[in-house]
Amino acid sequence: MNHYDLAPGYSISRVIKGGWQLAGGHGAIDRDTSIKDMFAFCDAGITTFDCADIYTGVEDMIGAFRSEYAMVKGAEALGQVKVHTKCVPDLAVLGSVTRQQIEAGIDRSLKRLGTNRLDLVQYHWWDYEVDRCTEVGLWLAEMQKKGKIAHLGGTNFDTDHMVALVRAGMPLVSMQVQYSLIDDRPARRMAEAGAEHGVHLICYGTVSGGLMSERWLGAAEPQDPYENRSLRKYKLIVDEFGGWALFQELLAALDTVARRHDTDIASVASRIMLDRPGVAAVIVGARNADHVSRNAGLATLDLTPEDTAQIEAVLAKARKVPDDVFALERDQGGPHGSIMKYNLNKAPA
Repeated sequence: MNHYDLAPGYSISRVIKGGWQLAGGHGAIDRDTSIKDMFAFCDAGITTFDCADIYTGVEDMIGAFRSEYAMVKGAEALGQVKVHTKCVPDLAVLGSVTRQQIEAGIDRSLKRLGTNRLDLVQYHWWDYEVDRCTEVGLWLAEMQKKGKIAHLGGTNFDTDHMVALVRAGMPLVSMQVQYSLIDDRPARRMAEAGAEHGVHLICYGTVSGGLMSERWLGAAEPQDPYENRSLRKYKLIVDEFGGWALFQELLAALDTVARRHDTDIASVASRIMLDRPGVAAVIVGARNADHVSRNAGLATLDLTPEDTAQIEAVLAKARKVPDDVFALERDQGGPHGSIMKYNLNKAPA
């Protein structure tokens, strides 16, 4: 598994195991099996994990894994495991949240993960109209100086606010963004601005919540009511991209390329994103280790110019998802924003 230097002395695997699918609300989760699967990912070279303070139960689960991993593999092996979490103050408290509450949230993550210092904290702010995101971001920078946080990143900021945070003194090393073949918003301004300011992109949604898979190749267009919120979210992006017929053309091209390399559609879609400028890593949303070997092989999947040209020919027909990163999702009354959940992380007293 290839690794990427996100900051001096800090290396992550280019494929990151996501934790959102292990959170409450995603069906029954067997804790012991999930921890065993984390061992399998590490054994395959996927040694970086993504979670969040708002992913119910996931920080605790990864903390239990870290403890078991240290006992089985030793402290040196545990040192190779990186855990990225998030700081996501609820929309309802943005105007009133205090430094003490933010630090209590960081302390809670430390306790759940069983560590003295968080590897990377990715900060999010729901509403720019509540003009405190820089103030709160600088509180996190102070906690970094105190030794509670090793590195700071952001998630779902737009380009202007990302740059403003850096210029204000928040030393961001990464920005986690939705970035895929059908959603190229980070490519327009953020990638270049990130390169200028030392902010690397970590991508989620590279397979559009599972829509980029053999399951949907040749399938009828999904209709409301959708199976889950994720399907609704990414189907909206398909609509912005150009609709279901064009998306089927893309799936067919991806399938042709995948067959040439004895792999699957999702692997090809994610591999291409690893080649995009500024991209450090992609997050795979696997609930279990069933596809760990293919996930681990993403960074070494060797696509040819013919492969990429075939896919780019379809992308050339697409419309552009409008605006900058996460702008559609910030419109709380719009179709993209109305499905977001803004208050999942009650601030500690």
